[in-house]
Order: sequence, then C-alpha cells, then structure tokens
Amino acid sequence: MTRIPLGYIGNRLFTLALTVFIAATLIWIIPRLSPVDPVDVMLGRMAAGGGTVADSEAIMAQLRESFGLDRPLIVQYLLYVKNTVTFDFGLSTASFPTPVAEMIARALPWTVGLMMVSLIITFIIGNLLGALMVWEHSPGLLKVAIPAVMIFTSIPPILSGLLLMYVFSSQLPWFPLTGAYGLNVEPGWSLEFAGSVLYHGFLPAMSIVIVTFGFWALGMRGLMITVQGEDYTVLAKAKGLKKRYILYQYMIRNAILPQITAFALKIGMLVAGQVLVERIFSYNGMGKLLYDAILVQDFPVIQGVSFVIILMTALAVFLVDLIYPLIDPRIRHGG
Repeated sequence: MTRIPLGYIGNRLFTLALTVFIAATLIWIIPRLSPVDPVDVMLGRMAAGGGTVADSEAIMAQLRESFGLDRPLIVQYLLYVKNTVTFDFGLSTASFPTPVAEMIARALPWTVGLMMVSLIITFIIGNLLGALMVWEHSPGLLKVAIPAVMIFTSIPPILSGLLLMYVFSSQLPWFPLTGAYGLNVEPGWSLEFAGSVLYHGFLPAMSIVIVTFGFWALGMRGLMITVQGEDYTVLAKAKGLKKRYILYQYMIRNAILPQITAFALKIGMLVAGQVLVERIFSYNGMGKLLYDAILVQDFPVIQGVSFVIILMTALAVFLVDLIYPLIDPRIRHGG
C-alpha cells in the first residue's frame, strides 16, 4: 500500500469533523423542541421524594443558573459546542450533581466490549454462511439448514434475550440472569474478573448474535451471486486452483468490501439495538444508561450518550475508509 496523501487525509478529517458537528447541533436542537422543562422535572422529582418543596421559585432559578438555561439560546449553543469539544456534557439532572462524562466513562467500556464481541462474531459467521449459501460446492443439507436458521433474524433482540434467559438461566441454570460480573468478584485486571465478565456477557452477546447474523448472510449472498460469474473467478477455475482457495481469495475477498463499510455503519445501530438487551440483563453499559435517562427525562445524559454513539460511528467509517487499500489493492486513496 502506498503512502496516504495528506490532502486525502485532510479531506476525510474535514468530512469527519463536519459530520460530527452537524450531528452535535441536531442533538442540541431536538431536546429544546420538547415542551418538557428539565428544571420542572427535577423539581417534580424532589417533590415526589420529599412531599413539598419550600421556596421552589428560588430553587428553580438556581437550577436554571447551574445548567445555563437562564442565558440566551445562542450563548447556550456556543457553550455547548465549546464543552462538547472537551467532552464536558454537563451535569446529570437525575443524578445531580454527577457529571455526565463520568457516567459515560463508567458505561462505555461495557458497551464497547459487548458490541465489538457480538459484532465481530455476527460479521464472521454471517458472511461465511452467506457465502456458503451460494457456493456451488456447499453440501445440499447446509444450503437448506442456513435459511431455516435465519428465521431467528425476525425476532427482536429483547425477545431473543428473554428466550435465552428462560432456557439457559431459568430452566437450565448455566448462566446468570443479570449483571455484568459476579457480586463476589473484585473488579480489576485479573483472570478471575475477566472470566466473570465473559461468563455474564455470554447471554447478552448471543441474544444480539442470533438476530443479526442474517443481515450479513443475506447481504453476502447477494454479493456472492454477482462475484461468482466474474471473469477472474472463471479464470481461476480454469487454472485448476483449489476450490476453497477460489472461495476465500477470489470470491469472498472481492464480495466482502461493501460488507466492511456496513460493518462501520452498523456500530451506531448496534448500540441502539443493545438498549433493551442491556436493560433486561441489567448490563451496566451505555444502552442501559440511555434507557434509564429516557425514563427520567435526563436530557444531558441523553445528549451525551447520543453524541458518543455518533462519534464512534463516524470514527469507524473514517478508519475503514483509510484501510480499504489493505483489503483490495485495486483501490487507491484519492484515485
């Protein structure tokens, strides 16, 4: 692979920054279109806990000043942009005065771990099964079994999670019902903690895998149909190359390029799909954090989590764009 031109990198960085900026602006605008006042929500929560709130007007004025809601909208927006650049998302209204960035920092590693494990597994399994559905040398039984198994892709992740919980936690007590790690395990860099995390994360990951691998399988199937008739595939067969070598090096390698782009775009969608999965398994990731924030109308947390999801997706697309020539030598940056 040749050196990446600086102009190409600059162009892609500008596109990345513009995408994140527009998304961040929309995240700031949309909550302000809601008639719900976060200060009123906080005051109502205080009243529900204590019965009555004395001197409510003074408390509301102080809260508005603390969240910057007493300033003009343009000033609020400029401060929001300035703080977002430094990942300062303000204070949570439901867990006041906990910083939103601190809450995201605690939840992000769990979501990234669960998301990447489930996404990589579904990407590999789905693309391989999709390729085998088209490959002329696949066993006939396999071509029938794969479409039959794909019936699970029509099930929402929350239902697959509940099904797995019933079978493997209730009827067969092989895995824990909830939690990200054992209560008697001390968090840290130890094999005991890592094993507990993998043990508790198996069912949440599988509930995502069994309902999403069909997306990759169907996409790969359509791409393989177009690739198997290409001249280079016919030539490889005429040269007498091994069947599996042709499958992996000529067919899958050329058909998988659009799937890699979809891999990057799927990151944001997968985090959104993990919301209910993390909630029913009480998995302390960003999906559960977002779900809980929506329930209590915690707008700073909703904004912060949404921004991080968009940033992760944009960065993934940027990195995939840079490594494309490693996958297909015919592609050149800026060509």
